[in-house]
Amino acid sequence: MPTTWNRSPEEFHKIYVANTEAFYKVGGRAYTKDLDAFMTQCALSLWSRAGSINQHHVDMANEIYSKGQKKPTWMLWSLTSSVCENDMFLPPVFFWNLAESDVKRGTENSRSLIRVVTNVLLYCAAVDDDVTLSEAEYITECQDKLNAICDATGVKNTRSSMNPMDYVTSNEPSFKEKHPPQTATVGNPQEGGNVKAEEKKEKPNLDELMVELEELVGLADVKKDVKNLINLVKVRKLREEHGLPNTAMSLHMVFMGNPGTGKTTVARLLASMYAAIGVLSEGQLVEVDRSGLVAGYVGQTALKTQEVIKSALGGVLFIDEAYALAGGGEQDFGKEAIETILKAMEDNRDNLIVIVAGYTGPMEDFMSSNPGLESRFNKYFFFPDYNGEELYKIFLLRCKKNSYELSEQAQKEAMEIFNEMFEDRSDNFGNGRDVRNFFEDTVVRQANRLAAMENPSKEDLVTFLPEDLKEPEEPSELEKELDGLLEGLPTTGEETATVTEETEVITEKTETVAEE
Repeated sequence: MPTTWNRSPEEFHKIYVANTEAFYKVGGRAYTKDLDAFMTQCALSLWSRAGSINQHHVDMANEIYSKGQKKPTWMLWSLTSSVCENDMFLPPVFFWNLAESDVKRGTENSRSLIRVVTNVLLYCAAVDDDVTLSEAEYITECQDKLNAICDATGVKNTRSSMNPMDYVTSNEPSFKEKHPPQTATVGNPQEGGNVKAEEKKEKPNLDELMVELEELVGLADVKKDVKNLINLVKVRKLREEHGLPNTAMSLHMVFMGNPGTGKTTVARLLASMYAAIGVLSEGQLVEVDRSGLVAGYVGQTALKTQEVIKSALGGVLFIDEAYALAGGGEQDFGKEAIETILKAMEDNRDNLIVIVAGYTGPMEDFMSSNPGLESRFNKYFFFPDYNGEELYKIFLLRCKKNSYELSEQAQKEAMEIFNEMFEDRSDNFGNGRDVRNFFEDTVVRQANRLAAMENPSKEDLVTFLPEDLKEPEEPSELEKELDGLLEGLPTTGEETATVTEETEVITEKTETVAEE
């Protein structure tokens, strides 16, 4: 029988906004983008269990956006493709944070969000005038996993959610059951050579990735180490294919160095390179820090860490400032995250690579804090600070990318600035991040200069001058006093004498300061 939950796209958007706005009033609008992305992901996974995908689903997907956010632009082909790729529910990281906040404040906003999710997903399921058993089971799974987080955290529960199973209208097979992945038959079935191979996405091109690595500014030793490692792994794969033995080898790595030295960029390239040579099945990079792994209550950290690990399977898990996991004392939950990660590294040794990164000194202490870390991480990459010339090259790349260029004098000025930046750097030097900040400040100063021009040319708009590279110096108090005297030149002899006397006073002050 038809469901009573079916609504037009316009009506659904009003319902979606009403539900999300009700949540934002208690949970805050900081979750807007995360919630829209999460609800879209849930809808895609839900529709993989629907009986079919049609234009009604597209229209509904384009209405999943909160007040003040940009409307999506799904097409039937793109939605269908995404539905086929999504069938798993993963609680979002922001939900863990919301649950922890509830416990501290004595609220139950996370429970309220579960009711919002249930309500919205039931409307999404009913877009084709039918709520299948498979769709209701998926919504129930969402409820159960989110409620489990609330229960583990200790969020109070004063209201129960709706039961999606009460709204089932059919038991039709899901869209993915009707349209399984395309397979190709290789060989002669009569000769026992019938092999089914699922179509896979195209692998990254190793040669192109190597060129991208080589184009990075500086990092000569890192580039050499990466090339050596890739060559070693390629040969190991060849030996394996020929049935030859290989010695045990860990591919987990430690990246040490200051911020902005290219650690994340190199990690992303390595993930793709490993996928290109068949070491990893996917090659994605999942970047996380302590806040994305550690929760506030016993048993919750392991669950939170396991969800992150699950998203990294087939790729690289990059843990920035990893030493923060071991810096909280004996009772800190960071140790629970470390143990969970070490177990996952062992259980998924053929489909997960972990890279831990951070400042050199703290990383050395971190590696010695747990025997399991030292035994599993034996490849160390050191990322040095960029020197003045390298900082200048990074700045030029940013200029080129954003269609800016430097005048001849500005080039000399910039080179001097970056040499000075390198020579005067502190232990926490930001490297590439400092260059980015410098570039953004330069753009602002250029804009202020051009705003005073009546009709700037295209050349003016793309050119940085020396004065754009530095903040204008504030005039001294003496200079301000002199400027005030010179604003209006006297015309009479009496006025001239007065100014002369005042000027002599200023001059005496200047000479006194100079002597001091």
